[in-house]
Amino acid sequence: MAAIDVATGTGKVAATLADRVGAFGHVLGVDVSDRMVARARAQHADRIELEFVVADALDLPVGDGTFDAATIAFGMRNLPDYRRGFEELRRAVRPGGRVVCLEIARPRSLIGRLGRMWFERIVPRLGSLIGQGRAYAYLVDSVRGYPTPEEIATLMRAAGLVDVTWTPLTFGMVTLHVGVRPNVSSPDGAALMETAAG
Repeated sequence: MAAIDVATGTGKVAATLADRVGAFGHVLGVDVSDRMVARARAQHADRIELEFVVADALDLPVGDGTFDAATIAFGMRNLPDYRRGFEELRRAVRPGGRVVCLEIARPRSLIGRLGRMWFERIVPRLGSLIGQGRAYAYLVDSVRGYPTPEEIATLMRAAGLVDVTWTPLTFGMVTLHVGVRPNVSSPDGAALMETAAG
C-alpha cells in the first residue's frame, strides 16, 4: 500500500502510516518547510519505506490516483484555501481511496468549552513566557478562523469526496474527518464526472 501525509512536519504521522504499509509499502511526507523536511529525514533515516519532500499542499508533486490514502493532521487550518487542499488530497488518492483530516475544532460541550477557554486564554500566555507569544497567538487565531465540522464536511463534498463522516475527539476539541474518492462507475462518481464535464 501507499499513503501520502501532507503538512507532515517532523513526520510522526508519516512514520505511523509506514508502520501500517510495511517494508514493501511507500509513504510520502510532504511539507512546505524545508527545515521540517530536513528534520523528518534525519529522524526517520532508517525507514526505507518513508520519503520526505518539500512541496506545496495546494500543488502536490504526485500523479493522479497514486496513493491508497491521504492524511493531513493539524495542517489544514494553515492552508489559504481549504477546498483546494481537499481537492489535491482527493486527486492524490485512487478511486476508493480515503482522505483523512485531523484538526483542532471549536468544542460545544461544557467540558470542551472549558478546554477551549484554557486554550484561548492560557496557552498564549504560556507561549509568551517561553518567548513564542506570536506563534501561540497565531495558533489560537487559526483555530478561531477554522470552519465548523459541518462546514468542513461540506467543503470535502464540494471537493469531490463522498461518504464524508466526522468524529469529535477529546471532548470536541479535535475532529477527525474522513472522505472517499468515488469510483467513476458508482452513481456518486458518475454524477461528479458529469458535473466536472458540464
